[in-house]
Amino acid sequence: MKILVVRFKQIGDAILSSVICKSLKETYPDAKIDYVLYDYVAPLFEHQIYLNKVISISKAEQKNPFKYLKKVWSVTREDYDIVIDIMSTPKSELFTLFSKNAKYRIGRMKPKRGYSYTHKIPEPSNAFDKAEKFLKMLEPLKNDNIDLKLDKNYSLTFLKEEVEELKERMVAAGVDFSKIIIPLAINSRREAKVYPIHLMKEVATKILNTFDCQIVLYYSPDEMEFAKKFHEDLGWDKRVISDIKTKSIRELGALFSNCDLFVGNEGGPRHLAQAIDIPSFAIFSPNSNKMEWLSRDNSRHEGLEPKEILTGDDYERLSYEEKYSLITPDRVLEEVNRKMLLVPKYIEKN
Repeated sequence: MKILVVRFKQIGDAILSSVICKSLKETYPDAKIDYVLYDYVAPLFEHQIYLNKVISISKAEQKNPFKYLKKVWSVTREDYDIVIDIMSTPKSELFTLFSKNAKYRIGRMKPKRGYSYTHKIPEPSNAFDKAEKFLKMLEPLKNDNIDLKLDKNYSLTFLKEEVEELKERMVAAGVDFSKIIIPLAINSRREAKVYPIHLMKEVATKILNTFDCQIVLYYSPDEMEFAKKFHEDLGWDKRVISDIKTKSIRELGALFSNCDLFVGNEGGPRHLAQAIDIPSFAIFSPNSNKMEWLSRDNSRHEGLEPKEILTGDDYERLSYEEKYSLITPDRVLEEVNRKMLLVPKYIEKN
């Protein structure tokens, strides 16, 4: 049995949709399962027990139609039995088009699309979270009486040597592992998902003054100036560590594997923290729907959105920042305090 899953998206979406790969591996333990991703996301999924191969699509292949067609053709020569096109775009559908021998060629139901699919999946209702929606892509197998082992808890693990190497770098940067280590998500790739920075500084100060902890500011190279300014505005507090440079998404995963509790803006890194299963609390933007992005029945990973605090016309009259500001630093501290009950170091000391 050979299975191909195609997912062209950002980090968070790639992590969430990996529940398809994980569930298929549990259903078909001896199957060869390959996952197609953008090249900057692909390394994150190396060495995962539910995957046999991670296939990356480079920027050059994305932009050049001939290179892209060549890549799709070479990948599909594997003669897959099942091909699942999660994206269901004209480009991603080529993987099913070139896999005519596959019994199952599954994609989303979209207008004027999916002519090469054997099964088209309607968009599930918002009664389901994202991971549950992705698992609906496996309905054709279920309808054929295959005993599916559905697992909506996505997971990622990192090599022991990777985690240890990052731990050494963290110690060198001043991290004290006798304290609770909190990676704080102060930024986001999308500006609209960045909690007002003056409020995030209050959050950081309140957390530092309430718990025996250290805060780690992680960042990509182009976010370093933003993180350093944040640290400077906190008076270069020595309980804040901003000198650990992660060179890749795998290094960020290894860093998180050495931490105790994730706090901050919702996004790909928060999904990474959940995949590693360190407890997390996320601040959602006014435009986000936490019921969609959080697992419904996993209390280790929770969040708060402005609409939970104020609703109706009074809410709609507020500006975007005013809506965001409904989530006060004191409320965030209250939620973090609850999450501490899941942190072994906190429990041991209290």
